[in-house]
Amino acid sequence: MSEASKIAKLLFKVKKSPVGGRGAFAAKPIRKGTRVIEYEGDRKKWSSYDDDESDNYVFLFDVGKDTVIDPFSNGNEARFINHSCAPNCEAVTEDGRIYIEAVRDIKPGEELFYDYGIKLGRRPTKADRERYACNCNSRKCRGTMLCLPESMLARKKRAKTKSRAKKQSSRC
Repeated sequence: MSEASKIAKLLFKVKKSPVGGRGAFAAKPIRKGTRVIEYEGDRKKWSSYDDDESDNYVFLFDVGKDTVIDPFSNGNEARFINHSCAPNCEAVTEDGRIYIEAVRDIKPGEELFYDYGIKLGRRPTKADRERYACNCNSRKCRGTMLCLPESMLARKKRAKTKSRAKKQSSRC
């Protein structure tokens, strides 16, 4: 077990998540700025993955130059930190390594999240948004784990505003 995994075991516990699958939950208070864990796994080439072989892409961390970190090969508990559009952690790249750090104080029992911000290298389609659907249920939820272009975010925001107006008027 790596040093990062030993430290992480003190900071969080992995258990069933209401978001889906398993998640990482703070075992004790975590202060803003705390480096929670390093995202570990074997480094592999993107080109070694078949686009249709699985949906495990959400676990692969792109570190550039056709290279990803695959947590299913010598990985650690960092792979259990789920996505949220309103995260309490963020992924930080430092010297080709990925660290998950708290962006605000986190209370014991609170699930840890970071925004996956998956980039496709092209404009996402409706099928892409559905494939990478988000279940975070936050007020800021954009409905997908994908990093959306500003034009799509603005359109979604306008649609939400119209939807809220309709809901409010239908209550009258």
